[in-house]
Amino acid sequence: MSWLQLHLTVDKARAAEAEARMEELGALSVTLTDAEDEPMLEPPPGETPVWTRTRVTGLFPGDTETTALRRRLEDALGAEVFLEPLEDQPWERAWLDHFRPMRFGDRLWICPSGQEVEAEGAVVVELDPGLAFGTGTHPTTALCLQWLDGANLEGRHVIDYGCGSGILGIAALKLGAAEVTAVDHDPQALAATRENARRNGVAERLRTLAPGEPLPGGADLLLANILANVLVELAPTLAPLLPAGGELVLSGILEEQAEEVARAYAPRFEFAPWTSLEGWVRLDGVKR
Repeated sequence: MSWLQLHLTVDKARAAEAEARMEELGALSVTLTDAEDEPMLEPPPGETPVWTRTRVTGLFPGDTETTALRRRLEDALGAEVFLEPLEDQPWERAWLDHFRPMRFGDRLWICPSGQEVEAEGAVVVELDPGLAFGTGTHPTTALCLQWLDGANLEGRHVIDYGCGSGILGIAALKLGAAEVTAVDHDPQALAATRENARRNGVAERLRTLAPGEPLPGGADLLLANILANVLVELAPTLAPLLPAGGELVLSGILEEQAEEVARAYAPRFEFAPWTSLEGWVRLDGVKR
């Protein structure tokens, strides 16, 4: 079976209208993506992000009559429509074909199912791309995985706040942590975290919580790879979860946002020099 993708680019104010028009004209699905490389990660709960210039892509059956479809969209939205034929294929496998084992630090690897890591002493987290954010490919996640690889995690209790796929908490368990509490506002993320923990043989040492459920105090390490503005808002919630000497690792921060985030957690934390990767920053702190 073949498919047809229609792409057009509109201003932020017309993104919802473009999505609705495509659905009215028979789109099987509609996707909104960034048209101009505008950074945006996971939004706060209840918010839907839309980019200043948004690319709207509709998926239609391959036998759709395109002349009238294109004319109606262009007349209604004032944007040029581009057509792209799409042949059917096993999409999950096609994605995985581009996802190879990745090493972070000296020994930590993230590896898709069906592939192997032969490096001596490798600590392997098996993880496939999925609906929940976090496979190690984004710099914010990579920064956290690199930190975990170099840390002494033996017997420690870890909180993974904003866990996404569970990649950070599972990596911590594979590297010796005693237990992990994984928190996320998205039930789908919590389900993915539990399944990934099961696949990696660490489910009995990981529990999931939604925000608002009581969090354990006295954790040894708290990881939060979210967004800078959310990290600032959460400072009064996250800081008390660590005792004196507890470690804090924050990511999801653009370089120009690092000062603001650090101020939100000072003077309760002493931060090491920032670590940067591709314009993103990781903050590592110890509670005073």
